[in-house]
Amino acid sequence: MCNLQLLEMPSGKTTYYNDTKFVKTNLPGFLGNVMHFENCSFSTIDFSEINLNYCAFVDCEFEYCNLSMLKLNGSILNNVTYRDCKLTGTDFSRTNETFFSVNFYNCLLDYAVFFKRKNKKGVFKGCSLIGTDFTEADLSEAVFEGSNLDIAVFMQTNLSGADFRQAINFVIDPEQNLIKKTRFELWGLPGLLAKYDLKIDK
Repeated sequence: MCNLQLLEMPSGKTTYYNDTKFVKTNLPGFLGNVMHFENCSFSTIDFSEINLNYCAFVDCEFEYCNLSMLKLNGSILNNVTYRDCKLTGTDFSRTNETFFSVNFYNCLLDYAVFFKRKNKKGVFKGCSLIGTDFTEADLSEAVFEGSNLDIAVFMQTNLSGADFRQAINFVIDPEQNLIKKTRFELWGLPGLLAKYDLKIDK
């Protein structure tokens, strides 16, 4: 179990949920209460613009949920998986940075923010990551297979060992990011050389 004492939690009662499935329902305690979910699953729930500040999700999974613009100030996301979810504009940079491990499959993450988040070996498969901000994030060994990274921001980002094969529309400046042993396909090279205004024949 994740140690909530490491968080600066607001005063008040914490409600715990373990091994629980939530399907098409309104979760209790959404009015600012602190909640701890462990080994829980959430399916087809609209969380958009909900306040989940200082809540904890450990070993949890979301599928077909709307989490756009979700408020996650100080929250724990430890080994959390999202499948076929909408997370447009969600600011993950405000989560607790000590416990942060997330994976995404076929999710809409346009304009989400991962500023300074450490998500080593994180998975972003088949996702729309248009305009997503990865500035100063640690994404070493992350997987971006099949994702659209159009106008996504990489600046001072650790991408060492990351896998961009089958990813599209990315632009990454090798001088502004760490790309040691990062994997690319040959046709993805223009995304690494965009700043030089070269013409590359295929």
